[in-house]
Amino acid sequence: MSMRVLGIETTCDETAAAIVCVERSGEAKILSNEVLSQIAAHAAYGGVVPEIAARAHVEAIDRIVARAFESAGMKPAEIDGVAAAAGPGLIGGVMVGLTTAKAIALVTGRPFIAINHLEGHALTARLTDDLAFPYLLLLVSGGHTQLLAVRGVGDYLRLGTTIDDAVGEAFDKIAKMLGLPYPGGPSVEREARNGDPERFEFPRPMSGRPKPDFSLSGLKTAVRLVAERIAPLSDRDVADLCASFQAAVVDVLVDRTRAGLRACREAGIKPTTLVAAGGVAANQQIRNGLMRLATEAGLPMVAPPVALCGDNGAMIAWAGLERLRLGLVDDMGAVARPRWPLDELRAQA
Repeated sequence: MSMRVLGIETTCDETAAAIVCVERSGEAKILSNEVLSQIAAHAAYGGVVPEIAARAHVEAIDRIVARAFESAGMKPAEIDGVAAAAGPGLIGGVMVGLTTAKAIALVTGRPFIAINHLEGHALTARLTDDLAFPYLLLLVSGGHTQLLAVRGVGDYLRLGTTIDDAVGEAFDKIAKMLGLPYPGGPSVEREARNGDPERFEFPRPMSGRPKPDFSLSGLKTAVRLVAERIAPLSDRDVADLCASFQAAVVDVLVDRTRAGLRACREAGIKPTTLVAAGGVAANQQIRNGLMRLATEAGLPMVAPPVALCGDNGAMIAWAGLERLRLGLVDDMGAVARPRWPLDELRAQA
């Protein structure tokens, strides 16, 4: 039988709702995927302001959920479950989405599923590419940089993580340092296209170490020191700094992911695929570097479409659907969690 799940995502600065289904044939479909970005509201601050984000979610959530149903051509009574991101994230925003989802579940009498936001990213490749477990996931976003062995729904082995900045955070800080618009990732990538990636020789932190952890703060400091030394910066300087920084990030991510593949083998895990997910996975140079590594390792490489790399409701709806099919539902006591490590998650009915 077919199954349809509503997913709500409000962990950061996107208010999002989507309806995803699995048809009787087993084919997964995104019936609607509505995302309202708050970039303009936070741009002046160079980053997300939690209080502004929470208020914006309150103002937008009902409208976005209604649009998700309208775009899917469905009524609330026609869904089979309601999923919401319960963390990790900015607690005010998480509470908005969680409360809305619980209310819809109560009114419709449908099961409620509390989703770890990171699990949404981790399982997106199964929505888009129907991947088999296990696979190696490089999760790179504004707040997270992790390597995980994805062994099943709720079954994640964290192999490595960042000891300081997340990759997306480093991109944002470099952009702010160089006077580029927020969000920093797309701005730095755009400037880097016109720059010389070999002009500045930046460090590749943690490269060659056996444990697949990450560190970005030293690289960020190196960029700042060079920028201060050659100031005032010309347009060419900015482009070259961005290109050289991005080249260093790609090298670090490829090296650390290679270490993650070794860690998988040592743990007795044979990944079917190398997967990149999260907002930073939209970066084309990072994708290209990981594609080369996957070819070297004899594995396919999958990254979701750019529209599904950033935060969205479809990934939450899909994670909810995966759990609902296994009978993994939650009660109304599920709480909003600002911190929720993915490897602490358990698939328990």
